[in-house]
Parts: sequence; structure tokens; C-alpha cells
Amino acid sequence: MNVIITNIKWIMVIAGLLTCTMIFAVFAPQAALISMFGEALTEPLSQVVVRSWGFLIFLMGVLLIYGAYKPVYRNLCLVIVSLSKIAFISIILVFGAQYIEQSAVTFILDSILITLFAFYLIKERSVT
Repeated sequence: MNVIITNIKWIMVIAGLLTCTMIFAVFAPQAALISMFGEALTEPLSQVVVRSWGFLIFLMGVLLIYGAYKPVYRNLCLVIVSLSKIAFISIILVFGAQYIEQSAVTFILDSILITLFAFYLIKERSVT
């Protein structure tokens, strides 16, 4: 597992770039909803909410990339992004179990990233 410690920068960059792809929800909110959950919302407010949600996810990707290149902020970035991903998974499990199958790739990838980030943070803390 030392490979995670030595490659955390690149793990963060790749995860950040993947997370940044949700910027497409700002420009195509219905397509983003269909892609993530297999359904679209028709209310005008959903356009605003989904665009905002997509931009916030994009910012989490930017935060990962920033933390990859700024080690002094790395742990903070990993904690914030992990909490965001934990919240997403928890919300799906509690309120949207019917969407787990459709969002399985995101669900699994986020779970893996949370695990990697937690491992890094625990190892980092034990070193200092």
C-alpha cells in the first residue's frame, strides 16, 4: 500500500480530472441526469439545481488537482472531497436506492477513491 503514498499526487490528478467531467452538467443538465440516474427532471428549477450541482462537483475535481500540486493543502483537500463523496453515496443509499444500478460506476469509483484517500490520510497522520 506504499504505492498509494508515493503516487497520491497522480491519483489525485486522475481523480480530479474524472471529477471535473461533471462540468458537462452545467451545459447539458438533462443529459447529465440521464447519464447518472437514468431519468430527467422537467421542472424549470431542476435546470438551476442540476447546473449548480454539476459545478460544485467540478470544483471538487479542481480541489483534488490543486491539492495534488500544493502538498501543504493536500490533506485538507482530500478530507473535503472525501466528505463530499461520502455525502453523495450516503444520499443515494438513503434516498435513492432505485438509482444505485444506474450510477454504479460513479458509486464504485467514489468508494474506491474514498478508501484510497482515507488510507493516505491515516498513513500520513501516523508519520507526522
